[in-house]
Amino acid sequence: MIPVSDPLLHASAGPDVAVDESQLEELIIDAQTALPFELPALANRCALALGLDTVLIYLVDLQQRLLIPLDEALEPLPVAGSLAGWAYRTVSPRVDDADDGVIVWMPLVDGAERLGVLAVRAVSLDGVRMRRSRMLAHLFAMLITSKRDYSDWLAARIRTATMRLPAEMLRAFLPPHTVGSSKCVSTAVLEPAYDIAGDAYDHSVVKNVLHTMILDSMGHDLASGLTTSVAMAAARNTRRGGGDLADIVGSVDQALAQWLPDHFCTGVMCRLDAETGVLQWVNCGHPPPLLIRADRVLDGALDSRPQPPIGLAGQLAPTARQVHETTLKPGDHVLLYTDGVVEARDTEGLEFGLDRFTDFIIRSYAAGQRPAEVLRLLIHAILDHQRNQLRDDATILLFDWHPHHQ
Repeated sequence: MIPVSDPLLHASAGPDVAVDESQLEELIIDAQTALPFELPALANRCALALGLDTVLIYLVDLQQRLLIPLDEALEPLPVAGSLAGWAYRTVSPRVDDADDGVIVWMPLVDGAERLGVLAVRAVSLDGVRMRRSRMLAHLFAMLITSKRDYSDWLAARIRTATMRLPAEMLRAFLPPHTVGSSKCVSTAVLEPAYDIAGDAYDHSVVKNVLHTMILDSMGHDLASGLTTSVAMAAARNTRRGGGDLADIVGSVDQALAQWLPDHFCTGVMCRLDAETGVLQWVNCGHPPPLLIRADRVLDGALDSRPQPPIGLAGQLAPTARQVHETTLKPGDHVLLYTDGVVEARDTEGLEFGLDRFTDFIIRSYAAGQRPAEVLRLLIHAILDHQRNQLRDDATILLFDWHPHHQ
């Protein structure tokens, strides 16, 4: 096991790794029309053109426990306890000795989202080969992201269980786990992965503004999944039309009242200006957001007067929704969650609880974990607490503001 250091990335290499640029151009053109199941073979062709030996592509499963190879003849690798998993968890390359050379475990990342890892095999390692391995990872991260939206094969490959219809419908609406920019990052998790119905999250970056949302619909069936799906569609429609936060909440209220008048959901919608740190939020009958600053929760910082659930505003409170505002400090974390998180109970009836929930996040940040890894570990801790039998959906969304991040 060889840790990767910066000097290695800038070392020089000999002529044995010269690249045929015309061949590489041909491969990149082929990549545009390659079907998803053809990506493993394409990756090997690209590797040979770059002076590398072979490449294997591993994608993380829905619950982020396994790294699943696109080569169906190979076995998955655990995210916890493997070098491949280490590269995925830390978003850093890892190098391991092999019988006939070395293997570079290179993280596959698209923007802020972790997709999986590449296993790049080479006879030896130098700065040029390392840079080319990284370039290969960037290329295939973009290819996988561009092709997965229309590939049922890729979607099925990262599943380890049969998905129920409500979960299938809702997952079609969910964005990537993680989105963001150099100034802010939002990441989310949702369990149970294959049986979800009423919970949902959404996040999007519009220029320098981060929009986030978490929803919890009444019930746990197809109708509740439809409720959250309509709510998400209405929010996106207004957001993409340039509406502000009050417009977005109002459009969701109207959509549910018009199309699903007997259904409602609780939720929190936020708007963060990543240039100024100004945070606006609307809480519609949901647990209040939590503000974490300097390794502690600021009690009541984002509390607000109760407002009716989404879809009931016209019946219970005909006046406009109240939008609240505060200014974050650099390094602040804002946490949205559904009640299934803190109300998860073990076999003796003990709740996971809000204190344990926030303490886990603070400790994970203190240990240097990235936001996406913090939530991966947290949702697994909640599942373990309830022996993988959640009585209610558990959804968590965490976003950070770091305007001076480099």
